[in-house]
Amino acid sequence: MGALVFQSDFGLDDGAVSAMHGVAYGIDSSLNIFDLTHGIEPYNILEASFRLMQTINYWPEGTTFVSVVDPGVGSDRRSIVVKTNSNKYVVTPDNGTLTLVNNMIGIKEARIINETINRRPDSSESYTFHGRDIYAYTGARLASGVINFEEVGDEIDVNSLVLLDIKKPVLKDNSIEGFVETLDIRYGSLWTNIDYDLFSKLNIGLGQELEVLITSQNRVIYRNRVVFARSFADVNEGEALVYVNSLKCIAIAINKGSFANAYNIGTGPDWQISLSKIEK
Repeated sequence: MGALVFQSDFGLDDGAVSAMHGVAYGIDSSLNIFDLTHGIEPYNILEASFRLMQTINYWPEGTTFVSVVDPGVGSDRRSIVVKTNSNKYVVTPDNGTLTLVNNMIGIKEARIINETINRRPDSSESYTFHGRDIYAYTGARLASGVINFEEVGDEIDVNSLVLLDIKKPVLKDNSIEGFVETLDIRYGSLWTNIDYDLFSKLNIGLGQELEVLITSQNRVIYRNRVVFARSFADVNEGEALVYVNSLKCIAIAINKGSFANAYNIGTGPDWQISLSKIEK
């Protein structure tokens, strides 16, 4: 029996998450159920995709993830389960949530959920809580071994999955252009989609400054020289730094402060960032 891991944009202020747990335990009371997060910004599919990618590699083979960020609930978007190249399962609406898992880890098989058998009994008249009635129910049946992957439903072409249109970072002369992919939420650090391997091509050493430019909708939000540091302790309290985060991507922070709050910075492709080498 594998673990069952939930994430959603439901928050914890009402009974939605507890209801999903209850449905899962109703399938098998011995299930090992965990929460990745339920604090995703409402309707933010990119953030859901990022949190899955951030976490999935650290769980063992056979783990089943249920991700419910579903602004299209009740529409004709597909409900699916995929098997990753690392042999984990993700139960989710087919709305782009799987983008970063597909891009960074890989998906080797996908199936559309057969709701005639993989749907909570007596829920066919409900169209607004598929997280409980379809995804938690199917995820629990899969994680507990009540069904195997082939019994989820018909196989679909992996290439037919809905993926978000995310531009990769680009190296241009002595600068790299990317975007603010997400926040290290509690601390307000900016996590970019610029990986360290690309950044290293700028040949900027620890302790050196680089120019950081952040724009949104063609407006300059932030422009300054910032030191490239190993960790927060390498700069004074209140100073900004560029560093390599736990996913080996470039991040920007303020030591003991929130960079995002200080400059009212959001996330997503509209929040462009440029890192430039300063020529002597």
